[in-house]
Amino acid sequence: MNKQTIALLGNPNVGKSSIFNQLTGLRQKVGNFPGVTVDKKIGTTSLDNDHKATVIDFPGTYSLYPTSSDERVVLNTFANPSSEDYPDAIIYIADSTNLERHLLLLSQVKDLGIPTVLGLNMSDIAEKKGFELDLKKIENAFKVPVVKINGRTGEGIAELKEKVQQVISTSSESTIKTFNFSAVEQASIIDIKKLNENINDYQALLWAHHYDQLPFIDLSSKEEIKNITEKHDFKDMRLQIDETLQRYNFITPLTQEAVKEKASEEDSFSDKLDRIVTHKVFGPLIFFGLLMLVFQSIFSWASAPMDFIDESIATIGEYLKGVMPEGWFTDLVLDGVLAGLGGVLVFVPQITILFFLISLMEESGYMSRAVYMFDRLMIKFGMSGRSIVSLISGGACAIPAVMAARAIGNWKERMITILVTPLISCSARIPVYAILVAFAVPDEMVWGVFNLQGLAFMGLYLLGIVVTLIAGFIFKLILKADAPSFLAIELPSYKMPHWKNVALTVSEKVNTFVMEAGKVIMIVSIVLWALASYGPGDNIEEATQLAEKEAEFKGFNQLETEDYVASKQIEASYVGIIGKGIEPIFAPLGYDWKISIALVTSFAAREVFVGTMATIYSVGSAGDDIAPLRKRLATAVDPVTGKHEFTKATAFSLMIFYVFAMQCMSTLAVVKRETKSWKWPVVQFIYMSGLAYVGALIAYHMF
Repeated sequence: MNKQTIALLGNPNVGKSSIFNQLTGLRQKVGNFPGVTVDKKIGTTSLDNDHKATVIDFPGTYSLYPTSSDERVVLNTFANPSSEDYPDAIIYIADSTNLERHLLLLSQVKDLGIPTVLGLNMSDIAEKKGFELDLKKIENAFKVPVVKINGRTGEGIAELKEKVQQVISTSSESTIKTFNFSAVEQASIIDIKKLNENINDYQALLWAHHYDQLPFIDLSSKEEIKNITEKHDFKDMRLQIDETLQRYNFITPLTQEAVKEKASEEDSFSDKLDRIVTHKVFGPLIFFGLLMLVFQSIFSWASAPMDFIDESIATIGEYLKGVMPEGWFTDLVLDGVLAGLGGVLVFVPQITILFFLISLMEESGYMSRAVYMFDRLMIKFGMSGRSIVSLISGGACAIPAVMAARAIGNWKERMITILVTPLISCSARIPVYAILVAFAVPDEMVWGVFNLQGLAFMGLYLLGIVVTLIAGFIFKLILKADAPSFLAIELPSYKMPHWKNVALTVSEKVNTFVMEAGKVIMIVSIVLWALASYGPGDNIEEATQLAEKEAEFKGFNQLETEDYVASKQIEASYVGIIGKGIEPIFAPLGYDWKISIALVTSFAAREVFVGTMATIYSVGSAGDDIAPLRKRLATAVDPVTGKHEFTKATAFSLMIFYVFAMQCMSTLAVVKRETKSWKWPVVQFIYMSGLAYVGALIAYHMF
């Protein structure tokens, strides 16, 4: 017997992910639906000893009349019996505490003619709230098996599997009538079914409503359907409203009979807590307090494991250096592959902590409140309430912040959030800001309270925030929405997080980053290593020999000699040649070939700028100590002009450049992964680089 396909369907925030995890455990993977950037979670479950099934967790949707790209995925699959994801059965998950609203989509699903089982989740919460559900009435009305389940504890999952196996084994699906086709609809359905005999009446009606947006319908068929709807005067919006009203005429009386609520004059715990959590004053304060905790956690809690990973990679490198023979292969392994691997793994602690804390807020029900509070503000800048999580997380690292944007349902809002988030100054910019601010801004107190360098730091962060909002507003005008943007969100009851779900979510995000973005980071790391390690002909060898002779003539000690040789080697490499080649481009910003080289190498990661500058100025052995480099920059003089190579104007220009520039291959790799296209990383790189260039040019000539 072939493995069956089961679709997991339901409204947003009904606990589908919990049920999916209970059904599949660790036997799951993440792909994407054809032609879109919406994640497709797939897992395997055992219905009984003899039958296994593939479970597909579809995005949460309110009806088969979609308002976002996520909801359109559901329509594209269920309106197309030939779809690779078309299921043999459906598990429909509904919230026991809010049944009336959740039965609309179920009534549409029943009209598709696919065997269905209704799972009533959160039954324990419903009982605590005093709800009494008559399962038999619901079962008889919809002609589907009904099972009480609990996604947190796994209660009812075994019975759910049993019922699914039963409906799959049954040859026919019981039909119900929750609304009647009008004469216009009936005539349109008859004509459309002539184009495809494999669709049923309701699928034909969905074609009439959405033919222009269904990617599996060919152009000639779309033209024919257009003619059919025009011939029958098919009023799309009016008929959608009539259908929905008819369905509720069936659903509302049913829920009034099947769901009994014990009278209670007291507000629930969630209602009482919401008076504080969503208060117009206390709500934002609580939110920013929590986000400050998230930011500090990513920034401080992650530092120890990140240092451990750095030290471990360095230790492994030292060990391999001692046991491997000298040569290009050893250099490739140590400085290319191992460095690239470190560039991937070093971000894992930040990603783990961010998504652990975000999962806690999601699981507890708090995140829906945050979205509700900030949606009205963020929508003015082309984003949504969920965007604020990404923007604030970007202050620690843009990589997990971009990944967090996948929680945004609307394509346009998600894309704008991804495109502007890297403008928020991340922790990787701090070493760059530190050396530049220390060089250009006096270490003085203002009004006896504020440190001038501290104010400069704050100014750089504020500049990034302001430009982020401006960029969001501009993209709002440029990008075309796939659907009108409006907030439709349910505030679930507060509950304790389900730790298994949290662990699976974090594991999925980390695995996605390491396996998807990690590939790109490794490749770029190896390419940058090759460009910095080799040059045309015997350039590197000749530069090394000349540097050693000059160092001996100048009386340098061993450490100074190594630093001096390293600076000459990078100057003679392909990276040095590229730096000198692009020097005319950056000359208007006050940058010479040395800074140009640092800009090229820091594309691997912004913080590489400091190390590259230290190498070029022969203080590479100083490591993370910026004092020797600051001193060297202050005294460096151009031997031809006699002028200082590095001025305050240059420092301020570089500050502005690094506020805006997309100098992070890891972020670009993640953006590519999240958007499933190189188009958007290229757009992002071009607009941010242009912004950085113009901003740095203005800053250089101002100072």
